Formats: sequence, structure tokens, C-alpha cells
Amino acid sequence: MKVYRIPFSTNVERVALGAGHKGLDIDWIEVDPRDRSEVERVSGQSLVPVLMEDGHVVVDSTEILRYLEARTPDPPLFPSEPSRRAAVDIFLDWFNRVWKRPPNEIDAERGKEAPDQERIAALGRELTAALDTFEDLLAGRDFLFGQFSAADCAAFPFLKYALLSNERDTEEFHLILREFQPLGDEHPSLAAWIRRVDERPRA
Repeated sequence: MKVYRIPFSTNVERVALGAGHKGLDIDWIEVDPRDRSEVERVSGQSLVPVLMEDGHVVVDSTEILRYLEARTPDPPLFPSEPSRRAAVDIFLDWFNRVWKRPPNEIDAERGKEAPDQERIAALGRELTAALDTFEDLLAGRDFLFGQFSAADCAAFPFLKYALLSNERDTEEFHLILREFQPLGDEHPSLAAWIRRVDERPRA
């Protein structure tokens, strides 16, 4: 199983956590972020991660997590009970389409010649307010849905910037995540979850 990756990619870390949970080995293929021609050649698009195995090519980190689940069901990344699995599916959709919107739009706005600072501030408030949602989700739980799951794989690489830092990681998007996620004393469960997931194995 081969996966294309670039340094510090949040979406790549999702896959590393999922595969690590299942005890799977991955042959990582390093990609220069400035030259993604090989990724485009094998997958028809430029984003990582891209998984290749036995003629299968899977793009998108969430779809790769689903592929890993189908390939190696145990230990699971998705609950077997339909209602609980649906809750994880809903969370993944919300995180990818709703939660990720503010940081992506801040990044795009700051890339403009004349950024709208009021819009950036409003988007930043949305990102900061979401910390309370995660704190509530983690009340009385070690992980977002009780047991470690695809939800934790999906959220951790983004939420970790509220607590963890790497001075070598200067990606603007990650600096935005750090700037607008000020983790204070009012988020003890979220802080403990970040530390807990950070200790988990990665492929």
C-alpha cells in the first residue's frame, strides 16, 4: 500500500492515524509541494494524500479512511451500530464542509491584495467558537464518539494546533489554525484529547 504525501499535511496525518490504529504499514512516497506532476499523473488531480494498492487509486483523506475500514475492518474506525455510524458520518461531513470553511476562507482572504480584515475577524470568531463544541463533545469521553474512530482521525490534525506546535511548520494555513484556536482553561477536555490522540501510533 503506497500513499503520496507532502510534509506537515493535515489530511495526510488523518491517514497516518487511521492506518496506525489498524496496525497497517504504508509505503510513503514523498512529494515536493511545488511539483505535484506525479500525483496528477496517477490520480488525475493534485491533492494529497493519494493511496494506491493492487490497482486501486483512492483520493481524499476521508475516502481513504473508508477504504482502510473496508480493507481491514478490525480494529474498527467506524462503529458497527447503524445509529452510531451515522453520527460519525454526519460529523465527518460537518467537519469537512462546515468547520473547515472559516480557516480556508481566512487563508484565501489574506492572499488577496487588499484583505477584508472585518471578514477575517468574523471568520476567526467562528473558528474560535467551535472550540466550545468540541469541549462539549468530549465531556465524559476519551474520544469524540466514545471509542477512537475516523472522527478523531479527521479532526485531530487540525485541532492539534490549539495546543501543539512545530517551529519547522510554517504553512500559512496551520498558522491560521494556531492563531484562531486559543485554548484556555475552559477547554480541559479538548486539551486532554489532543494530548491523548497525539500519543497514538501513526503509520
